Parts: sequence; structure tokens; C-alpha cells
Amino acid sequence: MAKNTFLYSLLSLALMLGLGFMVAEPNRLLGEDTPAPWVADPSAKDLVNPVESSKKSISKGEKIFKLRCVVCHGPKGEGNGPGSKALNPKPANLGSERVQAQVDGEIFWKISEGRVPMITWKLIIPEEDRWHLVNFVRTLK
Repeated sequence: MAKNTFLYSLLSLALMLGLGFMVAEPNRLLGEDTPAPWVADPSAKDLVNPVESSKKSISKGEKIFKLRCVVCHGPKGEGNGPGSKALNPKPANLGSERVQAQVDGEIFWKISEGRVPMITWKLIIPEEDRWHLVNFVRTLK
């Protein structure tokens, strides 16, 4: 009887681990090396940046970037900061065509909402400062 209980426990553990792997690594199971592109909520395209892109705004955004973002995105926003090594998916290269092709509202939405492993910044960075950050990201082309 004890052998059967142990065997069932072992099989249950193996099944849970297998299901956990399938949930945590769906792209790997599909033979994909890169995760699906991160798409902002469609409503984000309608968000208009209320902060004019000026030297002052870009400077504020750069300060926020150095304080909050550089650890993962790196000093030039290339997604190669020291904290990026352990992350999956890897941080975006903010100067890439894929990022720069997005409207300001999409970038703002992604900063605000985050996704694993990126945290949600809307509770930490005030709204106006997130718009300054968007203006700075535009300079990383």
C-alpha cells in the first residue's frame, strides 16, 4: 500500500512539473526561440502624449530611465543591462524599429502596465513622468 501511495505521489509530481513547464515555456515547446511580440491593448493607440517632447522633458525622462530602467534595458536601452541576464523574455531594445514604430500611447501603456518579468510602473512612476520617459525612449533611435 505504501508503495502505491509513493508511486502515485511521484507520478502526480511529474505531471505537475510537466504541466508547469508547458505553462512557463510555451514558446520553447513550440520550437520558438523568441517569445511572441508584446502587443499593447488596442486602446493604447488612442492615448495622446500630453507632454511636449522638449529638452527639459527628455532630460527628466533620462533621469527616470537611469534610476528605474537601466538595470534591465542597459545604458543605451539595448536590452542588455546587468539585470537582463536572468530575464525571460529579455528586455526590448528600445531603439529597435519594432519599438520605435509604436505610437507614444503604446509605449506609455507598456511602461504603465508591464508584463512578466517587467513590473507595472503605474503605481511607482507618476503619469506625467511616464510620458517624459516615452519622450526619452524616442531619443534612443
